[in-house]
Amino acid sequence: QVQLVESGGGSVQPGGSLKLSCAASGTIFNIYVMSWYRQAPGKQREVVAAIVSGGNPNYVDSVKGRFTISRDNAKNTVYLEMNSLKPEDTAVYYCHAALDGSGWGIGYDYWGQGTQVTVSS
Repeated sequence: QVQLVESGGGSVQPGGSLKLSCAASGTIFNIYVMSWYRQAPGKQREVVAAIVSGGNPNYVDSVKGRFTISRDNAKNTVYLEMNSLKPEDTAVYYCHAALDGSGWGIGYDYWGQGTQVTVSS
């Protein structure tokens, strides 16, 4: 059984920083994509950043230059470093992974439980 466990959310003032972590555990043969989504109240869930195995990271325009996604393949962990936070970054942040947990080479989607990030003065 694969699980994604997130940590690092919290409250911060505008201009502050937070770092989110997400560790995947269980039987994992290959992780194809690790990414972060967020969902603000009354809005649809949106992808924030994604990193493909062996590829370059991608970001939604609103966070470019402020957020950095990174990945530790040895630990099956993805991070999201968030700087210069704005009130509009307030949301529940979800970790996502497309991974092969069966050994068949088929990627399935897994989600973390979500962690609240609040940016407010």
